[in-house]
Amino acid sequence: MSTRHILLGLLAGGPSHGYDLKRRHDERFPQARPLAYGQVYTTLQRLVRDGLAEVDGTDSDGGPERTLYRSTAEGAKELAGWAAEITPPAPFVTNEIFAKVVCAILAAAGPTPTPGPASTPVRISTADPASSADPASSADPVPVPAAVPVPAADPVPAADPARYLIAQRAAHMARMRELTAVKTAPGADLATVLSADYALNHLDADLRWMTTTAARLTTLTAEVDPT
Repeated sequence: MSTRHILLGLLAGGPSHGYDLKRRHDERFPQARPLAYGQVYTTLQRLVRDGLAEVDGTDSDGGPERTLYRSTAEGAKELAGWAAEITPPAPFVTNEIFAKVVCAILAAAGPTPTPGPASTPVRISTADPASSADPASSADPVPVPAAVPVPAADPVPAADPARYLIAQRAAHMARMRELTAVKTAPGADLATVLSADYALNHLDADLRWMTTTAARLTTLTAEVDPT
């Protein structure tokens, strides 16, 4: 989402300070990532710089003094233009899940990765420091240092597109259960329900895509790596 336009939308209802804008954002868009206060004030400063908002005094409201901001006529015009823009559908080629599947196929088809070189065995002497410093002064032979075994390096895990799809499906289903609990919770308002429904529909589409892709992995592998 465009933070600058979201803040302009919240300012459309009247002057507000950064703390209140952050709170209202998190309430209006419960499924979005909460705004950081620093992001709010940085964005407000840029809106003022661009003539889309302006300072409208201060307000303490029984607490610390806070700067109030309000939208300008140019800000209202900017907001109206943005709200009327058609959001372009995301191109399928940018799908991160698809990209990971293809890369996993390429990695699986390549040469088997070898672990890094094992460390050289370390020999630790068990001799007494005094006797080893001057062997001639002692009747006992100098002990031979013992070799400490060094474990072999862990093998590099092999890429497995099928296993990745199974794990990704599980993560999607877990998130869908969380969102279902959010939308069916007592007292959930319509904005929360609609926001959760939007995410659930997209996750469901991802799940159906992953099921289809898993069934076609053999064909996809032949196309991605025909060697």
